Amino acid sequence: MTDSAERKMQFLFALRSKGVTDTRVLTAMEMTDRRDFIPRGLFAARAHEDMPLPIACGQTISQPSVVGLMTQALNPQPRDKVLEVGTGSGYQAAILSRLARRVYTVERHRRLVSDAQANFERLDLTNVIAILGDGSHGLSEQAPFDRIIVTAAAEDPPGPLLAQLREGGIMVVPVGQSDTVQRLIKVTRTSHGFEYHELRPVRFVPLVEGLGKD
Repeated sequence: MTDSAERKMQFLFALRSKGVTDTRVLTAMEMTDRRDFIPRGLFAARAHEDMPLPIACGQTISQPSVVGLMTQALNPQPRDKVLEVGTGSGYQAAILSRLARRVYTVERHRRLVSDAQANFERLDLTNVIAILGDGSHGLSEQAPFDRIIVTAAAEDPPGPLLAQLREGGIMVVPVGQSDTVQRLIKVTRTSHGFEYHELRPVRFVPLVEGLGKD
């Protein structure tokens, strides 16, 4: 077995051991090499380890098991239109693009938008669009969405995002103060309102309003 194949097997085994069992999600993550979304240099060799890593603009790329669990909870379907808040380097959006019809991903840092869009084009992911904007307000011109995923922690599920979720739709969002362990929440919109399910403790950078200064 080659080193590459062995690393891939270890990567998938680690995901399963952390609770990522959905076959579609595992396949999408197997097809999406995390190395393509990490700046070359000090941390590139650790791309397949289950740990968050730093990227540009003081942000991080989440650990693969958390990405997998969030994607699994989101349960994107082949005809879904998905909104991601917090593009980062584009890793989560790239995985979603293999599971849904269309992915809109909003990022407040201009450099990250540029880098992520370059990653999508290089990998020929034509159904994902990176947009510079304030993701806390969502993307009203494309609403409603079947699925919404937030990769930064809000004190509460943001009202504008809840309003842009289609009935029957699902949002996955970390909730809590930035300096404490947060809770990952799954929100389902029903005909009567919203249902909330707490999934697990997590730690994310805070959701910040406005555009970055870079």
